[in-house]
This record gives sequence, structure tokens and C-alpha cells, in this order.
Amino acid sequence: MNQQVIKLSINAAERIKEIMSKAEDKAIGVRVGVKSGGCAGMSYVMEYAKDIKPNEEIVEDRGVKVLIDPKAIMYLLGTEMDYKKEKFSSQFIFKNPNETERCGCGESFKI
Repeated sequence: MNQQVIKLSINAAERIKEIMSKAEDKAIGVRVGVKSGGCAGMSYVMEYAKDIKPNEEIVEDRGVKVLIDPKAIMYLLGTEMDYKKEKFSSQFIFKNPNETERCGCGESFKI
């Protein structure tokens, strides 16, 4: 059996369900990818997924559908996605075993 590209914590799954219930258009899930940028070189990108693009990896975990951009699969393998709520901010956090470096603000990383 293949290793699941990304796993969701209970908090992340609950938050995605909450966001999905408020989505304007009928989104089928969330799309996760990576892009160049940020102080460490790469950052995570999340958006609503309205359709499945060719070669996307589809992960269904805890009742939530996550579509992984094919270009991001190798960067995300084995990652756990969590959601952390603090007094002044709340954000999705990616616990990625492939990271070699992460910037101080936590927004970007290096592989």
C-alpha cells in the first residue's frame, strides 16, 4: 500500500469541514500545493478545489477530500496537516518530514 501523501489531524479536518460549509461555490474539497517564495524558498498554498485536475493525488481523510497538486506530491509526502488556534491568530500548520529548513515566521520552508 502506498504511503498517504498527507494526513489530517482532527482539528484540521474539522476546520476544513467548517470552511467548506461556508464556501460560496460548490467546492469538492481543498487543494494543497507548494509555490516558490517566502524567506526559505517555498511556501504552502491552499485553495478551494472545484474540480479534479489531471494527475492530482486525491486523499480522503476524516471525511475531507484533499487534492494534491502533482508538482507538490514529492514535497508533501508524509506531511501531517494540523490546525492551530491561538489567542490572536489561527492557521493551518504543515508538519513536513521533508523540510530541511523553515523560516522564523513559519510561512516557508526548504527541502
